[in-house]
Amino acid sequence: MLSRLQGKVDVYRELILIARNHGLRLAVVCLAILSLQPLASSAAADDREVSVGAIAQAVGWNFQNDIIPVLSRFGCNTSGCHGKAEGQNGFKLSVFGFDLEADYAAIVQEGRGRRVFPAAAERSLLLLKSTGEVPHGGGARISRNRPEYARLRDWISAGMPFGSSSDPQISKIQVEPAERQMEMLQVQQLSVTATWSDGRKEDVTQLATFQTNYEALAMVDENGLVTAGANPGVVAVMATYLGQVDIFQAIIPRIEQLDAAAREQLNQNIASDNVIDRQVAAWLLKLNLAPSGPCDEPTFLRRVYVDTIGTLPTGTEARQYLSETSDNRRTELVDQLLERPEFTDYWTMKWADLLRVNRRTLGRKGAQAYYQWIHENIGQNKSLDQFAAELLTAEGPLEESPAAYFYKVVPDPNEMANTVSQVFLGVRIECARCHHHPWDRWSQTDYHGMQAFFTQAVFKPNEGSESLTNSGVTLTTHPRTNETIFAHPLGQPVPQESPVGNRRELLAKWLASPENPFFARNLANRAWAHFLGRGLVEPVDDFRMTNPPSNPELLDALAQYLGDNHFDFKQLVRTIVLSQTYQRSVVPNETNATDAQNYSRFPMKRLEAEVLYDAVCQTTGVQGKFAGVTDGQRAIQLWDSHVPHYFLEVFGRPVRATACQCERVCEPTVGQVLHVLNSSDIHDKLRHVDGRIASLCLENIDNQRLIEEIYLSCFSRFPTEEERAATGEHLRITSVRNEAAEDIAWSLINSLEFLFNH
Repeated sequence: MLSRLQGKVDVYRELILIARNHGLRLAVVCLAILSLQPLASSAAADDREVSVGAIAQAVGWNFQNDIIPVLSRFGCNTSGCHGKAEGQNGFKLSVFGFDLEADYAAIVQEGRGRRVFPAAAERSLLLLKSTGEVPHGGGARISRNRPEYARLRDWISAGMPFGSSSDPQISKIQVEPAERQMEMLQVQQLSVTATWSDGRKEDVTQLATFQTNYEALAMVDENGLVTAGANPGVVAVMATYLGQVDIFQAIIPRIEQLDAAAREQLNQNIASDNVIDRQVAAWLLKLNLAPSGPCDEPTFLRRVYVDTIGTLPTGTEARQYLSETSDNRRTELVDQLLERPEFTDYWTMKWADLLRVNRRTLGRKGAQAYYQWIHENIGQNKSLDQFAAELLTAEGPLEESPAAYFYKVVPDPNEMANTVSQVFLGVRIECARCHHHPWDRWSQTDYHGMQAFFTQAVFKPNEGSESLTNSGVTLTTHPRTNETIFAHPLGQPVPQESPVGNRRELLAKWLASPENPFFARNLANRAWAHFLGRGLVEPVDDFRMTNPPSNPELLDALAQYLGDNHFDFKQLVRTIVLSQTYQRSVVPNETNATDAQNYSRFPMKRLEAEVLYDAVCQTTGVQGKFAGVTDGQRAIQLWDSHVPHYFLEVFGRPVRATACQCERVCEPTVGQVLHVLNSSDIHDKLRHVDGRIASLCLENIDNQRLIEEIYLSCFSRFPTEEERAATGEHLRITSVRNEAAEDIAWSLINSLEFLFNH
């Protein structure tokens, strides 16, 4: 296959050289290329064959239509090159070519026109640097025998025309094929067709840029050749050209078919009453993936405690649950956990991360009041739409309306538009503040339409404090055209006049309305990512047409379920954790060992920093101490994300400086391993005279019961026979019983089984 591809590329280059040297019309070249057998794999009967045409010759030069695509294709105007804010080596271009006039001036006029030389175009600095003939920090980007080089050279020779505003504009691009099923390691050539405002269609494949949303599933090269990987799942490949985007989606199943028993089990799941299991099973059937079996009771007990309330079960709680025989015990346990105070503490911590409860921004008094408001609302199980609405419409003195601190965290209307879109809609729009979003549909008009909702909100002095009022600037203007932009939600029509009344109230009303396609999907996806380790859209705050969900039917079903249940978060949690999907084992079977996307087994998830530290304190029986915090508080109860604590910092506690969930780091590191191994804090807790180990050793229990209690505290399970024998022998040969018990507890705390939820 690769030799076929290279051969056709060589033929293509030869035809271009013949056309250039002998004056043949480019149309003849195109016809010759199109007559070649299309590039496609012959490995499967359903291959989608496409043809890729040559780069068309410009007809009446236009800087935007003819030159910007070349600069974008070779990365010249990206943020890593000349598109960065300060430019590169004195040459600055706008990111993705959003400012045509500035880019034209930079190339043609700056430096007294030294970058282009129409009299001898090939001696232009623009070409000499891009070919590497003159030293260039970015290296050689283009060779002289490429058609893109010829396009730049001919444009310079023609006098660098800018073009006319009446020239055709691009309307859309279309990727072919749009979707298909691929076998593992199979290839698929994509083609990209641009449609212009005059109705003309043009093959722009060789000037488009390509990017995959999941490299573990498929790679794409610069020419649009997609190569499927060796993992099953669904992948999207994005093509971009002149600010337009489109995607190709591939579903990649396992090659081997499932056996009859596995298919029968999945078909039964498709008929399940649980909306989650129905959709997951249907997808696994498409991918030829058999799910792992159910986890055992000890695993479920520890898993659901950690995920739901951020707390380990105590040894006593574990022993009691494992002694029960009721078929309904998992359901009963979940219902109990949802009503525990730790549920409120834990989910307040999660929301405090997103809403940026930050002492350095709000001050001690403000951060405490803001945190307490969140805590009270989570404790009341206030519906998520009402919770969001009260934040958006907050008004009045800060002492009376703590929700108004939301606007103290983000006082700038532009930043508030970013935050609300990211937190409540799952959409990143910040790129559209300065230019059309390069990977989505959002324009500067869309961005400033969201920003206009918040320009009325301003703080005014109020008896030594501040009060949030609704009396600010009422107009927002487009930064480039200076036209007035009236407030309107993302994806909604642009109004011709300003909405009447409090604009923030209008936004809050739209937020949970059926017209809003984002709110329910975003919240459902965030919850799903927390419990299952990976969002249906990943990253969770990056919903866009070029990053589609891995299981769209499941995401739609979860969003519908959340809306139908009046945005009751506890009800959503209950449904997720009682699904067969959530209760699967982490142990892979022969079909799903490489599956990381489709929820055929439970993922290993490292405990969050606060949860892990609380687990250490609970299993050792010694409370943690935090500077400036009342004794007895657990890490998940801390309202201040800046309380100095080395353990929490090493394990990735967020500082709450942004609304991005990526601030919290849960990936394991060498530093974390070394800290747990050598931490004096952990050693002191294990040896503490009033700690759990010392207390157990004072009780009149034999070695086997002592071992059981340590295992139940750390792992929520009884030790295996092999573990009993090994730890029992260590206790027998160690002269000081306390030290032997400390050794056992220390080894368990340092194990993956303790550090991870599984």
